[in-house]
Amino acid sequence: MNQPSFDLVLAGGRVIDPASGIDTVCDVAVKDGRIAAVGEGLAGNGAAETVDAAGLLVVPGLIDTHAHVFQHVSGRFGLNADLCGVRSGVTTLVDQGGPSCMTFPAFRHFIAEPATSRVLAFVSIYVVGGLEGHYYPELYGPGGIDVEACTRTAKSNADLVKGIKAHAESGGMSRWGLETLKLARRAGDETGLPVYVHLGQLWPERAGEEGSVDIDEAMPDIVALLREGDILAHPFTRHPGGFVSRNGQVHPVIAAALDRGLRVDVGHGSHFSFAMAQRVLEAGIRPFTVGADMHGYNTHVPHEGGTPDDHPDDEMHLFAGQTKFSLCHAMTELLAMGVPLADVVAMSTANCATAIGMSDTLGALAPGRGADVSVLRMEQGRWTLSDNSGDSIETTERITPVFCLRDGARFEADAPILPN
Repeated sequence: MNQPSFDLVLAGGRVIDPASGIDTVCDVAVKDGRIAAVGEGLAGNGAAETVDAAGLLVVPGLIDTHAHVFQHVSGRFGLNADLCGVRSGVTTLVDQGGPSCMTFPAFRHFIAEPATSRVLAFVSIYVVGGLEGHYYPELYGPGGIDVEACTRTAKSNADLVKGIKAHAESGGMSRWGLETLKLARRAGDETGLPVYVHLGQLWPERAGEEGSVDIDEAMPDIVALLREGDILAHPFTRHPGGFVSRNGQVHPVIAAALDRGLRVDVGHGSHFSFAMAQRVLEAGIRPFTVGADMHGYNTHVPHEGGTPDDHPDDEMHLFAGQTKFSLCHAMTELLAMGVPLADVVAMSTANCATAIGMSDTLGALAPGRGADVSVLRMEQGRWTLSDNSGDSIETTERITPVFCLRDGARFEADAPILPN
């Protein structure tokens, strides 16, 4: 009896693989957990299982470049990796600044290794990392940074660490100027890794005249410290200190920075503003990656069985509201603002792989690679999308996850955090 040629064929979907230049209706075949072939008529070559993907989008496994999944260790802030990952149609997560030189062993042992999703990280430049979501500003000054320890951690965990996380916002700058960013620059130079920089006010400015910072005037100095491949996060933030100045204009220094190789991550989270996004997009600036920035302060995790008494920490999530969110929802918002679908897919797959230095293994449906595949549905209807400023726009299309393959294993998109 002949053995089937493939273990699985996803048949007849619209395959969008920007890294390979593919955007057509065809089949994707999987064998032994790897992509075996992409083309027409593969289902007819014999497969142990064929899944009808007609009417669906078949794309490389989605990569969330801004996740917060240091669950339990980072307190109220960290979400469960697989809720944000494979159960939301996302195969790879990059935790932004949760683990540090002090806590990285816990991140590896308790988060990355047990997760079904692939979990990577940009290690925090701060010794305390992202505990409670950077809730206590005084922990994040130069005295709380150990460049040598951060560098050692990055180098000894190179399989997981793909960059350095830092901040450049007015609350910190009112206390320490640009000193913390300069130390992050040193760590980036010593490791050869990109520095991911949070923009947009996070902490209150220090009281008194000496504490005031004109963040618009500081933007050229911030950008001057960054190098090709470094990443500016939260370009569409509703808070002061993003790409749009207080006078409503996009900082001219931003275009120059992108011309010399800096990259932009949406870092949606609690920052996203449609008004700011519109101004930035109209200025011809496109994000390189999406980054959902979901965490326990902006994403409500409902009970999955049991009673509230069985989940004593659930109250900590409830104070942030009843928000449901996903990377696909962030993709939908870009689509609603006029970014073409193929570009949105690139921002969630191939570009992400490039940003984290893994374009040789992730972000494409190339034969021989691990079979990380996301299967999505483009729904038609009428929806109202709301941003973090309370503004809203209407859309007639939205992207929802159906299932994903992680190294060939199938996971349904059934996370309770997904928007209905």
